[in-house]
Amino acid sequence: MLHLRILRYNSRLTRMEKGIQRWIVDISEWNPSPIEFWSAVSVLPKHQHSSIYRYVKLEDRKRALVSRLLQYALVHQVLGIPYNEIVIRSTVEGKPYVHYDEMRPEFPNFNFSVSHHGDLVAIASEPFCLVGLDIVSHALPVKETPQQFISSFSSHFSSIEWDKIINAGTHYDILQELYRYWSLKESFVKAIGSGLRYKLDALEFNHVSWTNISVKLLGEELRQWKFWHFELRKRYYVSITRGSPHMATENFKQTLGQTEYDEDEYSLGFNLPNTSFICRSIEQLIPSEL
Repeated sequence: MLHLRILRYNSRLTRMEKGIQRWIVDISEWNPSPIEFWSAVSVLPKHQHSSIYRYVKLEDRKRALVSRLLQYALVHQVLGIPYNEIVIRSTVEGKPYVHYDEMRPEFPNFNFSVSHHGDLVAIASEPFCLVGLDIVSHALPVKETPQQFISSFSSHFSSIEWDKIINAGTHYDILQELYRYWSLKESFVKAIGSGLRYKLDALEFNHVSWTNISVKLLGEELRQWKFWHFELRKRYYVSITRGSPHMATENFKQTLGQTEYDEDEYSLGFNLPNTSFICRSIEQLIPSEL
């Protein structure tokens, strides 16, 4: 009997691991002609087109397009929904989610988070826990001095965080520290479905050399949350958050299939291994039949 339970547990674990995806696209490697760009746009439902063409600059249009292509391609691969039957909507706070007309797939809380900055556009998904993703390019500010740029963020950090930021060293060191904390905060609020529910200074992150990361909300440590933070390509900081569906905003919570669970159920999803980012091309995001 115990052997059978172990087999069932391992089988479920293997299935759930399929719901953990990390994809990334470098848009600098894609230079489409107007016809090629429109061809890629036409893959998406018509109501998505205006959200792409509302941007004037090509680079901004590329980010918007690739962000949406990633969502549809990932949902198609993980959930097996035919491409032309995928319905992606957003909560009033702007959190994208998959809308199901009929029975949900095997992942009750499948959700994803998209982020882009500079040349990179990425997506992360989870089968049970909430997921938040944020990418930030740690470039020098263009329209402000480093001092002006840094000081404009002071109200978004706790006193402990701000002390670590401003004492990091040179202006460049301070900027890097600021970007790291900012990325973590953004990944958390994106995971719960809103950037407005809490003020950012209510979140206080602690870490050991940017590992063993923990967070306090209004002074109380949140134990059912995990964070991964790393540098990508010597230019970007990436933060991934995994946490409890209990903390989703009410609008986002209504899109989830299972917000009540026991400790064992949550432990299964919470302790799933993280995975590395897979580089995708534009061609790989568009099914051959389309």
